[in-house]
Amino acid sequence: MRQRTGRLLGPLLVLLLVGAGPDGSGETVSLDGDRPGERLDVTLTRVVDPAGRADSERLVAVELRLENTGSVPYEDSPAPAAHLLDTAGQRFTGTAAATGAGPSLPDTVTLAPGDSASGFVTFRVPAGAGLAAVQFALDAGLGDDVGHWSLS
Repeated sequence: MRQRTGRLLGPLLVLLLVGAGPDGSGETVSLDGDRPGERLDVTLTRVVDPAGRADSERLVAVELRLENTGSVPYEDSPAPAAHLLDTAGQRFTGTAAATGAGPSLPDTVTLAPGDSASGFVTFRVPAGAGLAAVQFALDAGLGDDVGHWSLS
């Protein structure tokens, strides 16, 4: 299931729940940034698991498509804006590390209104970890508006 969290209003966090496919892929979430006119449509295109091995960890790569649907340029670092949650409740921050899954999103993405970019964000997770969800927020992951794709 896909979730979109709204702005934090006092202690109340508003959640909008919408159904998604079993791997969360193909679903688009519209996210507002902190600046007026900042809006991005984010699509989880696919999940590659495993995308490689690193020591006792495995690499998981998620392909994201970012489209600037706002009225101002979007410039941000997508890797730290992405998080992978495992079934034990641990949260892993994305990196721009290369894998055989495909090209990574660049360290910094700059999109004029109407432009889009696609690429992978990589996560290092324990070898036996079960995958639960992917999250993405603007403003290097610190934005109040959070896209959530369930992977189970």
